[in-house]
Amino acid sequence: MSNVSLQIRRAVPSIDPIVADYAVGYIQHVSHATEDSVSAQQLDIPKELTFIEEILIQAGGNVEKVHGLVSGISAQLTEKLDKNMAKLAITGDKSKRLLDVNVLKNSSKRDINSSLALLGTSRDIAHAGRQVESRVDKKKLEKQERKIAKKVAKRNNQFVKYEASKLLNEKKKEDYDSFYLEINPLDFGSSAGKSKDIKVDNFDLYVGEGRRILSDASLTLAHQRRYGLVGQNGIGKSTLLRALSRRELNIPKHITILHVEQELRGDDTPAIQAVLDADVWRKSLLQEEQKITERIEEIEELRKQFDEESGEVMKLDNERGDLDKHLQEISEKLYEMESDKAESRAASILFGLGFSKESQSNPTNSFSGGWRMRLSLARALFCEPDLLLLDEPSNMLDVPSITYLAKYLQGYKGTVLVVSHDRSFLNEVATDIIHQHSERLDYYRGSNFDSFHATREERIKNQRREYDNQMAYREHLQAFIDKFRYNAAKSSEAQSRIKKLEKLPLLEPPEDDKVITFKFPDPDGLSPPILQMHDVAFGYTPEKILLKNVDMDVQMDSRIAFCGGNGTGKTTLLKLLLDQLRPLEGVINKNGRLRVGYFAQHHVDAMDLTLSAVSWMAKAYPGKSDEEYRRHLGSFGITGSLGLQKMELLSGGQKSRVAFAALCLNNPHILILDEPSNHLDTQGLDALADALINFKGGVLMVSHDVATIERVCNEIWVCEDYTVKKFPGNIHDYKKHILKLAGASGVVAKH
Repeated sequence: MSNVSLQIRRAVPSIDPIVADYAVGYIQHVSHATEDSVSAQQLDIPKELTFIEEILIQAGGNVEKVHGLVSGISAQLTEKLDKNMAKLAITGDKSKRLLDVNVLKNSSKRDINSSLALLGTSRDIAHAGRQVESRVDKKKLEKQERKIAKKVAKRNNQFVKYEASKLLNEKKKEDYDSFYLEINPLDFGSSAGKSKDIKVDNFDLYVGEGRRILSDASLTLAHQRRYGLVGQNGIGKSTLLRALSRRELNIPKHITILHVEQELRGDDTPAIQAVLDADVWRKSLLQEEQKITERIEEIEELRKQFDEESGEVMKLDNERGDLDKHLQEISEKLYEMESDKAESRAASILFGLGFSKESQSNPTNSFSGGWRMRLSLARALFCEPDLLLLDEPSNMLDVPSITYLAKYLQGYKGTVLVVSHDRSFLNEVATDIIHQHSERLDYYRGSNFDSFHATREERIKNQRREYDNQMAYREHLQAFIDKFRYNAAKSSEAQSRIKKLEKLPLLEPPEDDKVITFKFPDPDGLSPPILQMHDVAFGYTPEKILLKNVDMDVQMDSRIAFCGGNGTGKTTLLKLLLDQLRPLEGVINKNGRLRVGYFAQHHVDAMDLTLSAVSWMAKAYPGKSDEEYRRHLGSFGITGSLGLQKMELLSGGQKSRVAFAALCLNNPHILILDEPSNHLDTQGLDALADALINFKGGVLMVSHDVATIERVCNEIWVCEDYTVKKFPGNIHDYKKHILKLAGASGVVAKH
């Protein structure tokens, strides 16, 4: 079968290379099937190869030559099948002892040979009716695929999302285990000595309807480095992570990949078991270990029924030998993975992310969306892939959990690529920064976010200086040329300057980031007391108190940040201040003229996304003209046509800006903000912090963004032990306090 490719090209000289490789891959797929003790018994080789014969004829092949070629290959494969079936009769049916991991291993090899591997995707088109029963006209589908393949082939090492086989596979939804093993096939061969550095050169990346987000880009990730991927909202950072997670970019197969992108689907599985099950390799190996052990016990019982010299005993002994060998391989792999320490490690990770020992036993469907995102993160940390991809991991975490995660990642053994706008988190975690902009990737090696920002500012200044100097020099040359071009005495000098002008390199003007500004209106004066809580207690039932003994005094110049773990009562406290909840005990006093602006964590739920920002504000907050609403939205970066588009078309950051604009339409004296930093990019966060600093009223904030808290707030109040108390220090002192407690509890990750 080694010269199949040559035979195909001789029979069809004009065949497209993509189609030829597809045919070779399909024939190799059938050849592998003759070696499978289950598939071989169901294999109809002439029927399997009829499909290939049709493809080669449609590709321009001579009917007689193609028929002769396919008949010859069919004869070879039939002979091979007969030999394998004869061997099966001697050695015994291995179907009962075929290991799932081995089937998977063979399957992944066949996938590599498929034509789609050449098109940049790891999915295989299973055309044989024996595998996937498709109602689609396969001839038309194949013809269309060839057209798409030709378009892809015209580009040299370009990437475009191509999912031709999706139509055939849409009924077969892949679960987590299948997808994990497809992306990370289990291999018993040693990967020792193989480099785990990643380098992908000269690729293009597209999203949606052919919109290009990277052009002729190069991605370089050194093993055990931690990269922060930064850039404006909508630039394509998440798309790049998804392309890596699906191996749509050329990542070596021995490098394992895991992407934390979506929240875990809830079911009756306990949280700790869901984390243990995330390591599909360990789960599969333990299942196979159990199957092998049961089969060995079965063989021992069967041997007793036959004479020691019989052929049946020989078959059983052959099978036992194979099973013992593979059982040893599994044991070595489990030892290498430290499988015996798995449960304690999973519990430690969950505890660090805020799950109490009791809640770790609760089913996953009992947790809210935010907590399921934490479970997804815990599963990824537990698996410890070679390449860990994190997309805004801090959005659903509180300050203690972010502190734990940052500490954990600092000792991570693999490579980390994280998308985040949290400056403090990137300063702690990142060893390098990748800046995605203008369809390219710029690398700032050995940089956290602050050093990246300073270096980039300096780089832009130098580029601006160089560009301005060259433009001035060009103008000087051009002025001389224009003055003396037609002067006989100076014509030679003018020609000399024309040549100099032509030889000057063309410099691109340095790009200037769009400046975004927020502005909260100044409130009118208000005499104290403004907002007070005295000896307040609250619980949804008197028997289950959530907060007690709370005393607080909020002034017009207050800048307060509420911190603490999820479920400790931070949002409940805000609702008490907003009169959305009533205390069981104590008193909340408010100035009669006090106006409060509230930013809800899930503010999008209160918006009618089918309306434009202007129409929604006019409906929810009537009394102004459209021009006044547009002007007001402009003070929060919603300029031009953005205010007139349906809000469902706006990005998450843009929707947040609309919410900020809406909350201050009544000129509030106090701003109460619940996770205001979510969805905002770096520029949006800077604009928000500047606006809050300049605001003349009071600010109360629940936030996980340490950089924003550090810039805006001068008081840290901590929710813990059923009360809220002022912390004696700043946000960094609080983080040190958290790490100290975590270290005392033994939950800070050790690698």
